[in-house]
Amino acid sequence: MSEFPIWRIREATAGDCHTLALVGAATFLESFAGMIDGAAIGAHCARQHSAETYRAYLAKGACAWIGEVEPGGAPVGYALVCDPELERARPGDLELKRIYLFSRFKGSPLASALMQAAINHASNRPRLLLGVKDDNHRAIAFYRKHGFETIGTRTFTVGDKSYDDLVMARSLTAPPT
Repeated sequence: MSEFPIWRIREATAGDCHTLALVGAATFLESFAGMIDGAAIGAHCARQHSAETYRAYLAKGACAWIGEVEPGGAPVGYALVCDPELERARPGDLELKRIYLFSRFKGSPLASALMQAAINHASNRPRLLLGVKDDNHRAIAFYRKHGFETIGTRTFTVGDKSYDDLVMARSLTAPPT
């Protein structure tokens, strides 16, 4: 994109759960349409990207940041950090559960700013973890650029089909000497 629009990031509130759900479902569909069965994507989005799902995350202490562009403050992406749900987690770790952005904004300064918001939030923790589909090479390169390394794998299920994810981690605090 030759000219990037004016953008901002703001912390999400409980009043933003419908926005998070809308952007989450739309970006998941945009990313995986044609790779995952359409009915399975629809059911997955209805379950994993409902306003109630995001309300539950925020109620449990998760933090989210919404990326918006002008004119009008349209939401185009977000990052969500929560207590880890990954088996590879250690005490004190946090998980970057989602960092989603519409494709036309991927590779933009907004993508790195959302990542930096998540890293800054987790800076007093030992590590920040995430899971990423193992053939999502663009996302994997983005995560590596931001200091994440592969520490394992896991299985991710959508519908009745399983997919392989890489589990990646970024160390945030220096080990004690």
